[in-house]
Amino acid sequence: MIEYVKGELDELSPAVAVVDCRGVGYALNISLNTYSAIQGKKECKLYVYEAIREDAYNLYGFADKQERELFLLLISVSGIGGNTARMILSALSPSELVNVISSGNANLLKTVKGIGLKTAQRIIVDLKDKIKAGGASGSMDNVPGLLPPANAEIQEEAVAALTMLGFAQAASQKVVASIMQEDPAAPVEQVIKLALKRL
Repeated sequence: MIEYVKGELDELSPAVAVVDCRGVGYALNISLNTYSAIQGKKECKLYVYEAIREDAYNLYGFADKQERELFLLLISVSGIGGNTARMILSALSPSELVNVISSGNANLLKTVKGIGLKTAQRIIVDLKDKIKAGGASGSMDNVPGLLPPANAEIQEEAVAALTMLGFAQAASQKVVASIMQEDPAAPVEQVIKLALKRL
């Protein structure tokens, strides 16, 4: 079992990080929270969850153990797979997710793509007792002080990440364009977070 991978950050997109560990490149599916935490770093350490099925072997990477714990709790809920759990952790920071579940806010949870009211309620019912309110740190929220690159590059990266998460390219482009008109200085992770709530 792989506990974590530590090495040079070879490639990074809002959905995938490739970490070079002594000549072996591990591609890990990541959330936007993890992307924000490791963006701009040359080296990183990601905690790993291995999803092994007959037809696939996927690695999920997390900037800290707390996010991995929340991921494991989410996939323990019936009907929530790895990609849906990653989508939830991209739309909400760990501290927001803990607050949403502990306060029973199903309406906020169902703003995440692929989560209907029944699924949101099931997540809350299944996990409310397992989550301690206030145990999450908000340190991974949007990192201030990072200067965004050219708008076209942010737009391209946001659309690419959304299509990798399973959204139609045309719809993604439309939503990203409207978000960037409202806030041209928004960093890419902020653009994707807003887009996830609108798509």
